[in-house]
Amino acid sequence: MSLYKDKEKLKSILSSIPKLPGVYQYFDKEGNIIYIGKAKQLRKRVSSYFNREHDQAKTYILVKKIAEIKHIIVDSEEDALLLENNLIKKYKPKYNILLKDDKSFPWICIKNEDFPRVFSTRNLQKDGSEYYGPYTNLKMVSIILDVIKSLFKLRTCKHNLNYENVAIGRYKLCLEYHIQNCHGPCQQRQTKDDYDNNISQIRNILKGNINQVIARMKSEMIQLADNYEFEKAHLLKQKIDILSNYQSKSTIVSPSLNNLDVYSILENETNGEVYVNFMKVINGAIMQVHTIEVKQKLDENIEEILEMAIIEIRQKLNSNSKEIIVPFNMNFGIKDAKFIVPQIGDKKKLLQLSERNLKYYKLDKLKKQDNKESKDRTQSILELMKSDLRLNKLPSHIECFDNSNIQGTNPVASCVVFKNARPSKKDYRKFNIKTVVGANDFASMEEIIYRRYKRLIDEKQDLPQLVIIDGGKGQLGAALNSFERLNIRGEIAVIGIAKRLEEIFFPGDQYPLYLDKNSYTLKVIQHLRNEAHRFAITFHRDKRSKNFIKTELDDIKGVGQKSISALYNHFKTIEKIKEQNLKSLSEIVGKNRAKIIYEYLKKNY
Repeated sequence: MSLYKDKEKLKSILSSIPKLPGVYQYFDKEGNIIYIGKAKQLRKRVSSYFNREHDQAKTYILVKKIAEIKHIIVDSEEDALLLENNLIKKYKPKYNILLKDDKSFPWICIKNEDFPRVFSTRNLQKDGSEYYGPYTNLKMVSIILDVIKSLFKLRTCKHNLNYENVAIGRYKLCLEYHIQNCHGPCQQRQTKDDYDNNISQIRNILKGNINQVIARMKSEMIQLADNYEFEKAHLLKQKIDILSNYQSKSTIVSPSLNNLDVYSILENETNGEVYVNFMKVINGAIMQVHTIEVKQKLDENIEEILEMAIIEIRQKLNSNSKEIIVPFNMNFGIKDAKFIVPQIGDKKKLLQLSERNLKYYKLDKLKKQDNKESKDRTQSILELMKSDLRLNKLPSHIECFDNSNIQGTNPVASCVVFKNARPSKKDYRKFNIKTVVGANDFASMEEIIYRRYKRLIDEKQDLPQLVIIDGGKGQLGAALNSFERLNIRGEIAVIGIAKRLEEIFFPGDQYPLYLDKNSYTLKVIQHLRNEAHRFAITFHRDKRSKNFIKTELDDIKGVGQKSISALYNHFKTIEKIKEQNLKSLSEIVGKNRAKIIYEYLKKNY
């Protein structure tokens, strides 16, 4: 039975809960943990669920499902928050906020062994090795390891290079030594002191103390130069350049800032998600940036979510910064660390940078969501078209054809292409009718269909899943004739659409199909048909215009198309050109061409 109804049992349980910090757990009647929370004062917090009305439906439902309450007492609120976070990750209760961050981040390991190796790993072992990180950016791990490899030439083999094995020369020099990627400690070509000195410098680099390493190298370089050891000094100079180049890739914010964490938080009202951004600053440079997503389940406020996120990130990214920059005052504390809400200065700029990162993250998230919704909608439309038109395949590639002529003059045709129910204008094609004389739409359709798919077949290009013919049974039959000649009938679905009643004709079917006027299938077909018609008409108009110019002026010897186009662009019509004097024509095409045109027009018109 729910405690919400069993008032006596509820009263007894609440009276037994202490007024101390801790974690409480709610169980349903099946014994499943449905919610875990933390509190400074357990009794007050738990009682609040039962002594007031809840505005949010989810909280009301949660309270009605509570059949049992258990609690764990801890020493401080910070301990409560840590325990709450760990228990939520372990049990994943239905009504707790969900931290959507299950990534395993890489670390850089300095192995606990003689002549230690340095490498990246995702597996932390309790063997005394040193681990640095974790790193949220895989590219940064690669860059750091490349820098270390360039600077120090460490060994990569897994041999046990203890004192005895090295002393007796148990291992031979390998290829890495011969290609100068290793200094050969296995054969005492490199001393342990020299190797350990390199490891010491690597530790400083991994801790972010790059300036110390550079300063030390510069001091050694000067000393070597003073001793006339110029080759060694030059090698150190190259290492300094490598380190300086690596340092320049870090975002420098302020040299005065050292070892601090920055957190900002942003709500996405559209889907109930909250985003938390984290930045780690060491020696004035941003060394880590990470954003997590939080899915709200109940009526958690922003402060509660940020508390949970801070604990989660500090645990996961192994952060122990003493200063934590946040956007508002926090009501809980972390041992040996202080929260700062900056108002001005470099720390305020850091917080603003973190907030700017979140805004871009949200925009990118919304864009991806829109793209996904668009893809889902497109998929639904294509599935609907496949069903409505009785197709065997999803019509992700559709082509539509139309003819255009006026009393048989300048016959042309168009092919428009839709991919995923959208126009693919780069794939549109236009055709001049070559073999048909006069106004014969059927023969013209047969010609362009044959030419189009003959070419696709010859060039081994993909054929469409659906071809739409603008016209009724006659045009559809003409198209099928071409498919027969090409031996591809049956490989491509073909339909015709008649304009008057929007009738859909299928090959071999006596009766047309009438789609609902609000059907997405019909709307896509109409869009294709209208595009094909527009494209054909535009091409036909352009062709008529060019032919008109040709019949009037192209017979003038010594005058090219460029000059004729210039005259038409300026005067617009042949009548206007005929009205011009020699001087007006000269201003457009020059004296020599103007004289030829003027005399031609005077003689012929």
